[in-house]
Amino acid sequence: MPRIAYFGPSGTFTEMALARFEELGAFDAPVERVSAASPPAALQMLRDGEVDGAVVPIESSVEGSVPPTMDGLALGSRLQIVAETELDIAFTVVARPGVAREDVATIGAYPVAAAQVREWIADNLPGAAIVAADSNAGAAEDVASGKVDAGVATALAGERLGLAVLADGVADFAGARTRFVLVSRPGPVPKRTGCDRTSVVLQLPNVPGSLVRAMTELATRGIDLTRIESRPTRMDYGTYFFHLDWVGHIDDALVAEALKALHRFAQVRFLGSWPAVSEHGVPPVSDDDDAQWLERLRRGEEQR
Repeated sequence: MPRIAYFGPSGTFTEMALARFEELGAFDAPVERVSAASPPAALQMLRDGEVDGAVVPIESSVEGSVPPTMDGLALGSRLQIVAETELDIAFTVVARPGVAREDVATIGAYPVAAAQVREWIADNLPGAAIVAADSNAGAAEDVASGKVDAGVATALAGERLGLAVLADGVADFAGARTRFVLVSRPGPVPKRTGCDRTSVVLQLPNVPGSLVRAMTELATRGIDLTRIESRPTRMDYGTYFFHLDWVGHIDDALVAEALKALHRFAQVRFLGSWPAVSEHGVPPVSDDDDAQWLERLRRGEEQR
């Protein structure tokens, strides 16, 4: 039975994403779910061989990338993303039975969640102080233990702990979504589908123009960059990793060319190519015509 770590405790959106991966047939057998205290902890369990895979949040449509996940993928031995899924995100505000909205002086919330319901809290619980929780399910646990009066959690976490619902479907932004990825130790890349995402982490030479050079290697090949973000290396002040996502697969000829070109002057950590959960951006064009033209030149055929 595969052991799969997830950012827990039980009842988080990440556990729901793991359940979605199970429904989609990402695993060959039923899995044992293993809760981890944070995204980096889930990834480290994978590196240490304690689990066979890990599911972590990587990007929110409201708050952008999830820094602990980005750092966890950039540091330590290389891991590889093999699949992704997305969940619609809306929260449930829970409290112990008998607690009314007017009784709430403190509300627990995971920082990413707090940023997505700040306006709702200001309008509906104006006197409540926000207390940081370790996760969305952790906010429900803090309510159950009496640490806070209410919590921004998932409906599942509230149900499991027997908590009352003060509000459901809470979100400042309609249509909020979070993307989650399934991570494994390095192995064969999933097959190209034509609707794929590739991700790398670059450490560029600290010389003028190095970032422009990296962007040019992609732009000249018509590769659609969908995300770029810098994160400190934590080694030397003023040095950064650059996280890049783009449309396409390592088996696309132009993507392969770009990776080789980047490797000539930068440190490239390949995080994987995998099927995208939805169509996004412009796929790289095929170079079949160019390759056939070049082969005709090699054979000495007349140009046409």
